[in-house]
Amino acid sequence: MAGVYISYPFCAQKCTYCNFASGVLPRELEARYIVALHSEISNTEWPWTPETIYLGGGTPSQMDPEALARLLAAIPAQGHWTEATMEAAPGTITREKAEAWRRAGINRVSLGVQSFAAQELARTGRKHTAEIVEREAATLREAGIANMNLDLIAGLPTQTEASWNRSLDWIERLQVPHVSVYMLEIDEDSRLGRELIAGGPRYGAADVPSDDAIATFYEIATERLKRIGIERYEISNFARPGQESRHNLKYWRREPYLGFGADAHSFGDEARWQNPESAAEYVAGFPPAERVPADPRGEKWFLGLRLREGVEMAPSPGLQGDTQGDAQDGFAEVVENILRDGLAERHGSRLRLTDRGILVSNEIFAEFV
Repeated sequence: MAGVYISYPFCAQKCTYCNFASGVLPRELEARYIVALHSEISNTEWPWTPETIYLGGGTPSQMDPEALARLLAAIPAQGHWTEATMEAAPGTITREKAEAWRRAGINRVSLGVQSFAAQELARTGRKHTAEIVEREAATLREAGIANMNLDLIAGLPTQTEASWNRSLDWIERLQVPHVSVYMLEIDEDSRLGRELIAGGPRYGAADVPSDDAIATFYEIATERLKRIGIERYEISNFARPGQESRHNLKYWRREPYLGFGADAHSFGDEARWQNPESAAEYVAGFPPAERVPADPRGEKWFLGLRLREGVEMAPSPGLQGDTQGDAQDGFAEVVENILRDGLAERHGSRLRLTDRGILVSNEIFAEFV
């Protein structure tokens, strides 16, 4: 299943935890960006007909609906995509917008809720409320877009087990088909991350829960979502049966996709390439991106093990010796170690991470790089 990713790195405000190449950028740049984006899409020689579309950012929901319609019209098979998702910021959705999105081909919306707790939202710079999310979820359904995802972040400043459970109460109340649960990332690409690394107090850094607490929040979410029929199918993604994100699955299954816009990545024919990171560089024009050979042996494991279905293992009577090393792409020792340590388990002919393994998945994936 081939797909298209469109990057729209413009936001009304920059959230403290955000580590994406997006932000509050000049309106003049935004107008030029749309022109450049349309040109890149229109001049593409399509190697296949896309089946899924994903607009991320940034906040693509702030794009003018007519501009959005023109962009999507330049992509083959409009109206026949199995899934077309747009990320949206709560507090920006109207009935008119939602209906325009549906007419343009959007049939799924991902709402960047992050939390339903007022204090947590205030510390991160978000301006919506739980009631706004409830109202806009109803608006989307009334406009014919019932397929939606809600994002939550485990580990926001001031978050407690009680407040986390209140956010999960709202998930149950809204009866959405899909939920994404991300554990707070601490790196130098976000203001909050830089402050945490520096040991400072700004952006609520002093009130970020401990690593153990964040892991507990994630485990609570996994159990509570499972009880209401929303099961984990990928480390950060949970869905009701048949409601898994078809577009996101292609990343972990190594299916081809083309990325358009600033910092957009593409994959196909066992190669990967990337557009310039900033919107300013993107609109200035750029030479064809350099294609870097993919690593099919390693990617099979560190991408596939993100999925609950896991990775198909090569048939072999055991995991010892050079022959078995070849059978497992040269990673027999790694596989044996994570099985021995209870971080992975066999499920028929497949290998998948255990609940313990998921909590240290980044360390495991590093072994396959």
